[in-house]
Amino acid sequence: MSLAIVQTTCANKSEARNIAKILIEEGLAACVQMSEIESIYKWENEFCNDTEILLSIKTKKENFKKIQSKIKELHSYDVPEIISIDIKNVSKDYKKFIDKSC
Repeated sequence: MSLAIVQTTCANKSEARNIAKILIEEGLAACVQMSEIESIYKWENEFCNDTEILLSIKTKKENFKKIQSKIKELHSYDVPEIISIDIKNVSKDYKKFIDKSC
């Protein structure tokens, strides 16, 4: 079983909590960490500087497409960040936790 961290950003804590809760309830994620961040980017030829909530979603790599679909369904952004980072090393106990949780 391969593990991954899927990341997305949300406009606010309410949206982030909703997405996190649904991913966990539906067995797609073992854990979702939320952090407030500052994002600087260019959108439609305008520079933006926004406070966002970063979600780090711990999951099985095989769940990526379902997570991506669920984020797109629930997200307020036209083009949400949805990226996956492969986990190359993990403790046996944490791997078991993820395996049992999703």
